[in-house]
Amino acid sequence: MTIQDIPTTDGTVAATEGRSHRPLPLGSITPRGWLLDQLRLQADNITGQLEAIWPDVGPDSGWRGGPGENWERGPYYLDGLVPLAHVLQDARLTALAEPWIEWILGSQRDDGFFGPTGNDDWWPRMVALKVLTQHADATGDDRVAPFLERYFRHQLDHLPGRPLTSWGRARGADNALSVWWLYERTGDAWLLDLVDLLAAQTTRWDDYLADGLITGPARTFSHRTHGPNVAMGLKTGAVDALRDHDVAGHAARTESSFGALDRWHGQANGWFSGDEWLGGREATAGIETCQVVEMMFTAAVHAQVYGRGVDGDRLESLAYNLLPASSDPEMRGHQYHQQANQVEVSVARRDWSFSSDDAGIFGLEPHFGCCTANLHQGWPKFVAHLWLRDDDGLRVVAYAPSAVETDVDGDPVSIVVDTAYPFDETVTIRVATDRTAPFALRLRIPAWATDAVLTVGGEAVALARAAADGYVTLERDWSAAGDVVLVLPMRARVVRRERQAAAVRLGPLVMVYAPGERWVSHEGAPGLGEWEVHPRGSWNWALAEVGAADGWRVTRDTVPDAPWSLVGRRGAPVVLHAPGARATGWRTAGAQADVPPGSPVLDHGPDDDLRLVPYGSARLRVTEFPVIGNWRDVDDPDEPVRR
Repeated sequence: MTIQDIPTTDGTVAATEGRSHRPLPLGSITPRGWLLDQLRLQADNITGQLEAIWPDVGPDSGWRGGPGENWERGPYYLDGLVPLAHVLQDARLTALAEPWIEWILGSQRDDGFFGPTGNDDWWPRMVALKVLTQHADATGDDRVAPFLERYFRHQLDHLPGRPLTSWGRARGADNALSVWWLYERTGDAWLLDLVDLLAAQTTRWDDYLADGLITGPARTFSHRTHGPNVAMGLKTGAVDALRDHDVAGHAARTESSFGALDRWHGQANGWFSGDEWLGGREATAGIETCQVVEMMFTAAVHAQVYGRGVDGDRLESLAYNLLPASSDPEMRGHQYHQQANQVEVSVARRDWSFSSDDAGIFGLEPHFGCCTANLHQGWPKFVAHLWLRDDDGLRVVAYAPSAVETDVDGDPVSIVVDTAYPFDETVTIRVATDRTAPFALRLRIPAWATDAVLTVGGEAVALARAAADGYVTLERDWSAAGDVVLVLPMRARVVRRERQAAAVRLGPLVMVYAPGERWVSHEGAPGLGEWEVHPRGSWNWALAEVGAADGWRVTRDTVPDAPWSLVGRRGAPVVLHAPGARATGWRTAGAQADVPPGSPVLDHGPDDDLRLVPYGSARLRVTEFPVIGNWRDVDDPDEPVRR
């Protein structure tokens, strides 16, 4: 990509290359190890079989020219199927996507508009644009750019008289990203006029989230309090920064938005609630699967524009906690909503802001089919965004077992990331290239990794003052540099919640108590099955000695074939042993846990060893615990923890 002189919104000229840190072409990054096992489960089960078991994305889909559903479900499905096919280099999945791509490309009218004739909504076409740009990146299909040019000229002509409304207005930043994709390839100045037009018609998300966010659960519908809309809208500031170049200003506003969401809707798992609508801070509020996968894509966009380590921290937090929890361990079915404190999965009344009684079960289409169509993008886009290209080299966004085939200034570079992270602490990166000219390799140092240790070719690299924006830069001749070994020691960290409750972290993982799971299948269910999950034991436990959490013992085992499951000798690939006891007064409220009793808990059973496991491995779990004894006084770190 060459530098373009782009007029800014104030009429001046600034040199830019579009996104500061650019994604690698789809298919350049492939999964290995446990991550490959996870994507194969998805390919063999829900994604690979969806067309055969769900008519909404079958041959009658309006997005294949049929009389069936013609709004967002076909594009949503493709937005996951296409990247999954290419990161796995799977010919069967590629063949599944081909008739969809061909129909969409063949549907364009003389005026540039495209898609099903029975639906003229701008919104589903925004998703179809993302599908086409990914397809073009992976295959080099030279039909896509002129197709987009014709459609974007149609938008420039027609949006003034038929502006974005409803879902399109809330999600206009996704449309603008596709315009930027074309601009970065053509440099046509009229595309910037379309960027400005789309921005003028898109909800100003950071203005609302930072300054006007509701302070409790939503009670009526609004696009501004719809969970997936919020997740998509959070990228709006970053997309605006591509145009006005105020990266620091937009990043600060985005952080204010995150701060307000955490203050009023933050969950013990680290993310904001959205059981259809924003649902407050209690641990039984839900989070929609659509919201999880869209927030992952937004975090990837933030990494490309803002270039900060925190964006990778957030992407890992979603991928290694909420994403696996949203499906059963073999990816046969999903939940519409998950809960941080989820002690029963059943068809029952829960205090969702807006959802039906079956929204928490695992199945093909609990509550509503948007998540059935949209869940597929989570894992493959995570793989596709593990690394980015900088002007002078490459950078890691998130750590996972993977391989990269790319180039630096035309010189081939291969990278293998050998690790069981996040279940283990060590990441080994092997760079293979004949290039002898130095280039930069930027490694993200997670914010929690205060004692990280880095070596290159066996020689230690100082990290104390080397990290900037969460990154350490290694610039050298990589042709004979040796292994890059990054050790990220994981010690338990305790986060304070309402009523002096506690949540526990271990590296990027949220650690939870799992009471055991008894899966109950619904006979005659559609798709690959439908399940409730009931506990095998007591769930109402409290933590003790939280002030000494960094000394809690950790044990590890091999990662199972279904990586996010509770199988094997110890029940999970990593177990955190925490002191605790039964909180005997903590009971259920209907089909879910009541709010944790106020701490310190005075009515409790004898001491015990609580085995905490990864949030993503436990479909029944307690994430927010009451506490036995007092928290350590933060003003007097030498004050002992009282029992």
